[in-house]
Order: sequence, then structure tokens, then C-alpha cells
Amino acid sequence: MNAPFQWERRLADRARPLFGAAAVRFLAYLGLCAAYLQGGLVKLTDFPGALREMAHFGLSPEPLFAVLVIALELVASIMILAGRLRWLGALALAAFTLVATGIALRFWEMPAGQERFMAANSFFEHLGLAGGLLLVAWLDLRVSKSGGAAS
Repeated sequence: MNAPFQWERRLADRARPLFGAAAVRFLAYLGLCAAYLQGGLVKLTDFPGALREMAHFGLSPEPLFAVLVIALELVASIMILAGRLRWLGALALAAFTLVATGIALRFWEMPAGQERFMAANSFFEHLGLAGGLLLVAWLDLRVSKSGGAAS
């Protein structure tokens, strides 16, 4: 094996005990779910605000969409954190993120300027978040297929 690859393997071997630990993996899942947990809890504790948000984005009937969004954000996050149908929760949040991003961050329709710049940044950050959730689903299904424990 050539020297650069040996160095890479040694470095990975040193990092694996920490970054392969269940606690670090849980913190990563928690980080991915943080915005959804926060969003769902805020909407749940301020339902009139959730209704205004649905109206702002043209989603009607507002109470139905608010309840569906709250349930999706909280239940899918719990599925990911608990490791029960993690792949399904991750796919649900990825799909939700893509749809919500397309509704809320239509930067291409905005005039040039700071607001468009910020919306474009947020749009692409949300694409990254959806990609991270797709990776969670892929890894969970891969581990499940190989018979390993998905924690």
C-alpha cells in the first residue's frame, strides 16, 4: 500500500473510536432534527402563529396544514432520534424540506439585492439539509440490509 493511503488509514483509525461512537451519531441526528423539533414545538405552543404562517404561504385550510406540519416535524424527528423507521422519518423530512423550500424561498422571483441573496443562501442550505437527511435514510437502509444494528 502506498504511503499516502497508509496515512489516510491511520488517521481514520484514530478518528473512528470518537466519531463512530453512538453518542456522536445521536448528536448528529439531533443536529439534523433540531430545526424540525424547534419548528414543530413553536407551532404547537403558538398555534395562532402557525395559522398565520400557513396563510402567509397560501396553504389552506390553515388549521389542517398547521396540524400536518406540526405532526410531520415532530413525529419524523422522533423516528430518526429513536431509530425506529429512521429511514422513513428521514425521507419524510427530506421531502418536506424540498417542498417547503420551493414554496418559501423562491429567490429566483425576487429582485436583485440583499433579500434575494439571503433567500438564495437559505434555499441552498435547505438543499444541503435535505441531502443530509437522504444520507441518513441511505445509511439506515444500508445497515438494515446488511443485518447490522442501526443505532
